[in-house]
Amino acid sequence: MLKNRIMSTSHASGLTEDGLPLERYQRYHEEKAIGGIGLSMFGGSSVVSRDSSNVFAQIDLTDDRIIPCFQAFSERMHGHGAALMCQLTHMGRRGSPYASDWLSTIAPSRVRETLHRSIPREMDRSDITRTIRDFAQAARRCKEGGLDGIETLAGGHLIGQFLSPTTNRRTDEYGGSIENRCRFALEVHEEIRQQVGSDFIVGIRYVINEALDGGLTFADALTAANILEMSGSIDFFNVVYGRMDTAAALADDNMPTMYAKSAPWLSAVASFKREVSLPVFHAAKIADLASARYAISENMLDLVGMTRAHIADPHIVKKLIQGGEDRIRPCVGASFCRAHQSACIHNPSTGRETWIAHEVDPAHRAGRKVVVIGAGVGGLEAARVAALRGHEVVLFEASPRLGGQVLLAHMGSWRRDLIGIVDWRANELGRLGVDVRTSNYADACAVLAEHPDVVIVATGGMPDLEDLPGNEHCVTAFDALTMSVPTSGSALVYDGTGRHVAATCAERYAQAGIEVELVTLDRCFGEELEGRGDDIGWQRRFNELKISLRHDLRLQRVERLPGNKRRAWFTHELSSERVCLDADHVVVERGMMPVDDLFHEMRSESVNDGKADLDCLLLGKAQPWTTTEPAGYELYRIGDAESSRNIHAAIFDAFRLARTM
Repeated sequence: MLKNRIMSTSHASGLTEDGLPLERYQRYHEEKAIGGIGLSMFGGSSVVSRDSSNVFAQIDLTDDRIIPCFQAFSERMHGHGAALMCQLTHMGRRGSPYASDWLSTIAPSRVRETLHRSIPREMDRSDITRTIRDFAQAARRCKEGGLDGIETLAGGHLIGQFLSPTTNRRTDEYGGSIENRCRFALEVHEEIRQQVGSDFIVGIRYVINEALDGGLTFADALTAANILEMSGSIDFFNVVYGRMDTAAALADDNMPTMYAKSAPWLSAVASFKREVSLPVFHAAKIADLASARYAISENMLDLVGMTRAHIADPHIVKKLIQGGEDRIRPCVGASFCRAHQSACIHNPSTGRETWIAHEVDPAHRAGRKVVVIGAGVGGLEAARVAALRGHEVVLFEASPRLGGQVLLAHMGSWRRDLIGIVDWRANELGRLGVDVRTSNYADACAVLAEHPDVVIVATGGMPDLEDLPGNEHCVTAFDALTMSVPTSGSALVYDGTGRHVAATCAERYAQAGIEVELVTLDRCFGEELEGRGDDIGWQRRFNELKISLRHDLRLQRVERLPGNKRRAWFTHELSSERVCLDADHVVVERGMMPVDDLFHEMRSESVNDGKADLDCLLLGKAQPWTTTEPAGYELYRIGDAESSRNIHAAIFDAFRLARTM
C-alpha cells in the first residue's frame, strides 16, 4: 500500500557507475523518499540484454551483480516509507550499434530510427525467445533485490516497436493484426510473471496513441491493453502519449518541454482509463500540485507522476503536509535536467546529494552581516542561503525589480515560466526577513556603511562588444530586448554564444514585422541552449516568423553605409572566406562582460583579496576566514560578475559559497 498518490517515474538520470546504481544514484532517489513521495520509479531504460546498448548511462540488468545494489537501495528507500520500482526494457532499434559491445541492434523489422540512427537487424524466432528470457531474468533480479515491482517500457522501445505498424512489418504470427503485434508483449509479461510470481507488481509503460499517420492508434492500443489485462500478467498501465523516435517527437510528446502547455495529455489518458480496469499512472509536464490534484480528483489517474517537479524540489510532499505549499520550489519546465544528468536549472543540490545537501544548516557563527549587491538569480540565491544560515542580510539592487537577466530571458514567447526562478526566491526572502533594497545603487561607501562581515558582488554583466570594430553601429542584446523595436527595414542578429539571447532578440524583431536573419558562429544553432528540446522550440518559432539562419560565420566588424544602412563583415569558420551582409539594424550578442568595478574597488581592503579558497569551496567546507575573527570583510563575486555563464552556474556559485558561511 502506497502512502500517497504522488510518484516519480523512471528516467535515465545519468548517475550510474559501470551500469550500477551506487551511492550517488541512490541518494538522488532517497531525497524524494525523505521528502515524502509514495513511489519512486528508477532505472529509465534499464537494459535486459547485451544487444540493448547502453547509450545514456542506463542500469545494467543483464547479470546478478545488480542484486546486492538493489538490496541496499530498497532498504534505503523503505526506511523512509517509500516504495521502489525499476523500469526494464530492450531498446530494439532505439539502441546504437556503436555503443557498449558494438552489437547490431535488433527490431521486429528493418526500419531505421531517425533519432538514434540505427538500422536494425530483423529478429528471428531465436532472438525473440532469448529476449523474452532476458526480460524475465531481469525481473527476477529486481525481485531478489527487494524492489516492490517493475515496469516494462513499450512506447518507442522493442515492445512498442512490435505494437506499432510503422515499425512492425512482419508477416508471421508477430505481425499484421493488432492481436499478432501484441503477441511479443504478451509473451514477455507472461514469462516475467512465471519468474516473479503473483505477489510482485508488474506494470507496463504503455503508449496509448502514436499520433502518427499509419502508427499505433488509440483503438489498437486499447485492444492490446485489453489483451494484456485479460492475461493477468500485468498490474498497471503507466501511460505515455505520442512518439519518441525523433527529437521533435520526444520533446513534444513523451517529455514535453517548456514550449508545451501544462499537462497536455490528461484528457487522452482519462479516455484510456475509462476503458480499462487496471490502475493508470501518467506523467507528462504535471509540474504543480494544482494540476496533480485535478488529475486525481477527476479520476483521470490513479497515481500522478511529478518527475521533473521532484527534480526541482524533492520535498514536495513534506512541504505540502507541513502547510508549506507556497515554499515548494517550482519546476519551470526548462528541461535543463534532461541535458545535465538530472541537474535542475535552479536547484544546485539535485544530483549532487552526496556532497551538497538540500537542506541548509544554521551556521556555527550565525548573526554575521552579509551584504549582497545585485538581485539577479545569483544574488537572490546568495541572500536566501545566507539568511537560512542565520545571518543578517542586506540585498542591494539598482533597478526597481528583482531578477536581473531573467527578466529579459523570460520575454521569449515560450520561456515565460522562467520567472518562477525569481518569484520563488523573492517569496523566500520575504519569509526570511531579508532587507531588500531595490532602486538602490550601492557604491563602496554604501556597502561599508553597513559594516559587513561578508560582501558578495553579484552585479552581473553588460553585453560584451568591447573589442568589436564598429560597435557603435550595433544594437546590444539588452537594448534589443528593452528599447522600442523598429517597425520597418531589415535586421541582422549575430549569435556569438549559442545561447537563448540572440534567438529572443530575433523573435522580438520579427514579431514587429522586421525581416530578420540570424547568423551564428557555430556549425548549428543553439550549441549552448540550457534545455534539451529548446532548439526545436526556437526553430519552430523561426519557421513561423520566417527568420532565416546562417551558420559558421564569425563577426569581424560593422560599418555604416550611406543611407543609414549597416554592413557586417564576417569570416567563414570553415573556408576563411570573407562575407559581408547588409541590414538596417545589426544586433550583436557575444555574452556578458563582468560589471566588476565595485569588486575591484573593494578588493584591496578585503581580508581574502576577493578570492575564495577553491579547495574549501569544492569540498563544502567553510572558507578559512569564516572560522576566525578577521579585522575586515570577506569579499566574493559570483555569476556573470565573474564570467559570462548560464542561470544554473550563477545559482550554483551562490549556493555553494553561502552555505558554508
